[in-house]
Amino acid sequence: MSHAPHPSQSSDLISELLTGMRLHGVQYRRIQTGPTFGLEFAQKPGHAYFHYLAVGNAILRGADGSQHLLSAGDVVLLPRGDGHALLSGEDHPVQCLETIYAAPLGDAVSGIDTCPSTHAVPSAVLFHGCMVFDLGGMQGLSKVMPAVMLADGNATPFTGLLPMVDAMKREVCSGRIGYAGILARLADAVAAMIVRDWVERGCDGASGLVMALRDPRLSLSLLALHRDPGHDWTVEALAAESNSSRSVFADRFQAVIGTAPLRYVTELRMQLASQWLSQQSLSIEVVAERLGYASQAAFSRAYKRVMGHSPGATRRGGRRLQGWREEVPKLVSNRAALAKCR
Repeated sequence: MSHAPHPSQSSDLISELLTGMRLHGVQYRRIQTGPTFGLEFAQKPGHAYFHYLAVGNAILRGADGSQHLLSAGDVVLLPRGDGHALLSGEDHPVQCLETIYAAPLGDAVSGIDTCPSTHAVPSAVLFHGCMVFDLGGMQGLSKVMPAVMLADGNATPFTGLLPMVDAMKREVCSGRIGYAGILARLADAVAAMIVRDWVERGCDGASGLVMALRDPRLSLSLLALHRDPGHDWTVEALAAESNSSRSVFADRFQAVIGTAPLRYVTELRMQLASQWLSQQSLSIEVVAERLGYASQAAFSRAYKRVMGHSPGATRRGGRRLQGWREEVPKLVSNRAALAKCR
C-alpha cells in the first residue's frame, strides 16, 4: 500500500542543501570611497561575489546592463561570479578593483580607501568578498540561480540578517584574534539565508532540480540519495523511496530533472568526490569506498568519464589551491589585473 509523502520532506531536502553549502577561499576587502566612485569586478566563473553596503548608496550594474539601486544595509550575492560594477552614478567611469592598492588588514582581509583627503568621512563603506561557491551535491543549482540575488537587511524576510552583517562590520574593523575565520562563517550563514529565501519563494519559477526540490514524491528519493550517496542505488530502490512504481518514477524524474535517475546518481557522486578530493584532501581509495565503488579503478574510470580528468588531477589541483589560499594576499600587477577586467 502506498503512503502519502509527508509535506516536510521537501523542506528536509532544502535543509540538506543549505547544510552542505560552503564558501571557500574567501578574500575580503573593506572599501571606503568619496562621493563619486566606480568599481569594476571581473567575471570569475565558479566563484561568487558577496557585497554588503554598510554606509551610503550605490548602483550595481550587471553584465547585461541591468541596474540595481543599493542602500545602507543591503546585501548582494552574485552566485555565478558574473562581471559587474558598483557606481555612485550611472555614467561614472569605472576602475578594475584589482588595480587599486589594497592594504593588508589581516589574513585574507585587506582595505581599499579611495576617499579624498578633503573628506573626513567616507561617503560609502562596502564589505566585499569573492569566494568559491560550493553547493556540494547540489552544485547544478547554481546554474539556475539569478545572476544577482539582492537582500534588504531591514526587510521582513530578512529579520535575522542585519545582526549578522553588522557583526561582519565589527569583525573586519576590530582585527581581533580569529576574525577572518569568523567572517567566513558569517558569510556562509548570510549566503544560506539569501538562497533559502529564493527557494522558499519558488525559485523564481526555475525548472529542473529546483522543481524536484519541491516535488513531494521526487524529494523523498532525492533526500535518501543525498543522505547516502554510497548506497547501491537502483531505479527500483529510488522509486521505492518515492512510493512509486519504477516506470512512473523514471518518467517523472526524467521529465522534471532532465536526466535519467542513475545518471544523476553518478553525477552527484562525482561532484561529491571532487569536493572531497580537492577541499578535504581525502585519498582516492577512501573516496571510492565512501561512494560505494568496489575498486579504486572502477571509481577512477567513472570519475574521468564524468569530470573529463582523473581524480588524481583534481586532488593535486586542490593541494595547489590550498597553498594559494594560505598565502598572504599580494598586490597584483596593473597589467595582469587589467587583463582580468577585459
